[in-house]
Formats: sequence, structure tokens, C-alpha cells
Amino acid sequence: MKPTVIGFALCGSFCTFEQVIKVLKRVAAEYTVIPIMSQNSASTDTRFGTADAFIKEIESICKRPVITRIEETEPIGPERLLDLLVIAPCTGNTIAKIASGITDTGVTMAYKAHLRNQRPVLLAVSTNDALGANAPNIGLLLNRRHNYFVPFYQDDPFLKPTSLTADFDLIPEAIEAALEGRQLQPMIRQSIG
Repeated sequence: MKPTVIGFALCGSFCTFEQVIKVLKRVAAEYTVIPIMSQNSASTDTRFGTADAFIKEIESICKRPVITRIEETEPIGPERLLDLLVIAPCTGNTIAKIASGITDTGVTMAYKAHLRNQRPVLLAVSTNDALGANAPNIGLLLNRRHNYFVPFYQDDPFLKPTSLTADFDLIPEAIEAALEGRQLQPMIRQSIG
């Protein structure tokens, strides 16, 4: 039996990178992982760290180069490279694009290319407008085949009432569920902290 290959794409919710990278280590210990980053996340230095430092750490964990460009992620479809694609963190910008069929980044191309094979995608939401402007987009994706969500919660219901974030620690369990064709439940978790 061939090993399971996971695409793991990071978008620019930089405040979650530390949490996501901890989980990426767990995922890479179990599966072959192809790392993908949006162009913004691979080129933007923030107060949470430099792009180069994140890339080096991710490449060290996955033991392969991070891919970022559309032309690098397009072969995911025709070559059937992945068994599952994880997008974590999945920003509101990326949610809106994939819900609308927009393919203008390496991550959105990875999503489109992978879905052509009717294989599962696992989305780990991290956006301040999930219960606002992006609520319709999340609803669309919830109703499309092959899309699964890492259970999520309101990260700050009083100061950011429309914000949701995935419980990133549940990514490994959500991967197993998505590979079996099921949504990890309950999908909506109580606020953590």
C-alpha cells in the first residue's frame, strides 16, 4: 500500500502560524507532506516572524521545498499527487476565492487541481469575518462535496463577534475523518480559553 500524501497549504493568518506549524510536525510524522504557501505568506515578514524563517522551518519539517506559485501547484491535478489537501490556516480571502471559483494563487490552484480528482479537502478556517461577509462563502463550501472543515469556534466572541478560528489541534483527527469521507463532529466547538 502506497503512503498517504497530504498537501498542506498555509495562507496569511500569520497569528496562527506557530500553532499550525506545531500541528504540521505531527502530520509530517504520520504522512508524506507536500508544503504549499500562498505567495503572501511566503513573502511577508510580520511581528509573528519572517517569511524566510517560516519557510525554513516548514521545509525542515516536511523535508522538501515549499511550493507557492500557480505553475508549481497545477500538476497536483493531472498527476494526482495528493490523497488530501489541508488548507490551514484558511483565511477569509482564500475562502471567498475558492467559493467563487477564483484561481489566482498557488493555494487556490492547489484546491482546484486537487478537487478535479474528487478527493477530500480539509479547511481550517481563521478569519475575522467568518460570521460576517464570509458566512455565505463558508455556507457554500459546507454544501459542496469533498470539502471538510476542521471544527471551529469563536476565538473572541465579545471583541471580535464575527471571528472564527479552527481548533488546529484537531487537524490530525480531522484528516483521518476526511480520508474516510466524513466530517469530524461536532463541527462547532465551544470557545477555548
